[in-house]
Amino acid sequence: MIASINPATGETLRTFTPLTDAQIEEKLALADAAYREYRRTAFADRARWLATAAVILESERDRLGRIMTLEMGKPIGAARGEAAKCALACRFYAENGARLLADESVDAGPGRSYIRYQPLGPVLAVMPWNFPFWQVFRFAAPALMAGNVGLLKHASNVPACALEIEDILRRAGFPPGVFQTLLIGSQQVERLVDDGRVRAVSLTGSEPAGAQVASRAGARIKKTVLELGGSDPFLVMASADLERAVHTAVEARIINNGQSCIAAKRFIVEAEIAGEFERRFVGRMQALRIGDPMEETTEVGPLATPEIVAGLDGQVRRSVEMGARVLTGGKRLAGPGNYYAPTVLVDVPAGSPAHREELFGPVAVLFRAKGIDAAIALANDTGFGLGASAWTKDAGEQERFIDGIEAGMVFINGMVASDPRLPFGGVKRSGYGRELSAWGIREFVNVKTVRVA
Repeated sequence: MIASINPATGETLRTFTPLTDAQIEEKLALADAAYREYRRTAFADRARWLATAAVILESERDRLGRIMTLEMGKPIGAARGEAAKCALACRFYAENGARLLADESVDAGPGRSYIRYQPLGPVLAVMPWNFPFWQVFRFAAPALMAGNVGLLKHASNVPACALEIEDILRRAGFPPGVFQTLLIGSQQVERLVDDGRVRAVSLTGSEPAGAQVASRAGARIKKTVLELGGSDPFLVMASADLERAVHTAVEARIINNGQSCIAAKRFIVEAEIAGEFERRFVGRMQALRIGDPMEETTEVGPLATPEIVAGLDGQVRRSVEMGARVLTGGKRLAGPGNYYAPTVLVDVPAGSPAHREELFGPVAVLFRAKGIDAAIALANDTGFGLGASAWTKDAGEQERFIDGIEAGMVFINGMVASDPRLPFGGVKRSGYGRELSAWGIREFVNVKTVRVA
């Protein structure tokens, strides 16, 4: 059984019966048949349908935001903003997709040579719960604009969101079978990856899930794009605007209740200003308003599931047992719901969970660095490499951070964020491939070389 459970109360809102093998087969057959027709549709038609989806997302953002908040607990204002951001992605590809996939002429000697971008076919999207609409639309908008069709295996704790996304795209005008939600358990994903009608896989999620799906797809020579975890550094040098840095640091840590792959998690501060940064940062973390995510004033809501709370609490407790100190928080909150106190850890020893693992919740780890070389070394002392935020007014230090940090994205004097116009993705154990921008729409296409003598 697949259930929608309110993380703020523990109440089961609705249950769903997973698809049977026969129903999965029907949906695969429909996707295969839909692709053969859809790949021939004009860019103008695809753009019109995406633009209509954008209108639906914006006009219904209050209702859609409520669905998100009820299923995974993000503050209601952020949920409405997520729906609006999905509309932004739809419009970006509606307005730019044809240009990004237009034939490209190449001067390669006599005759005419060019590159043509063509769709691959049905693409399986295995998506997470933390941004239940945005993660899907940042895959779906470019994939559908390119002429592919989508099969969504969403996280099992956001089934209502998954069904709503399929309905939005249907109402926008996309033909039947072009985008389908599959309410199935994780154990049924292997069958989909193995099926010859599925041509590629996009996965956003945990490192173990990415490794499992990628190895399965690789054995069948199928393209994959992986966006996995992150332990993003937030570096602050003595020349930085300290007040802006502290304000942004707190926002970057508690965004989405701390459950974001690109949330800042490790705060590396130059020793000269570390004491003042710590004082201000801890004060702001202690002042955060925790409560019902449906309340407009709530800044931190519940974590998505009881298992996530237990896992985070275990990481903090093991780190403290190894020598870390808690400056604030460090515990689950009493009462109903999956609440964890905003937490700040210092003196975190190497090898402890808080040092080497991703903390998916409102837990910040503070480090002190003696100069830029030590700061960069600490930033890179992780198996992940998704994003990084560095704060300094010194142009030379900015260039050092841009060149020296091992990450797919480096933001200077700003918070790491996704944008349809910019490529999104990481290196090392944070995955490979890119979403969004021109790079994202070209991930699931056949880059076909054409030469006419």
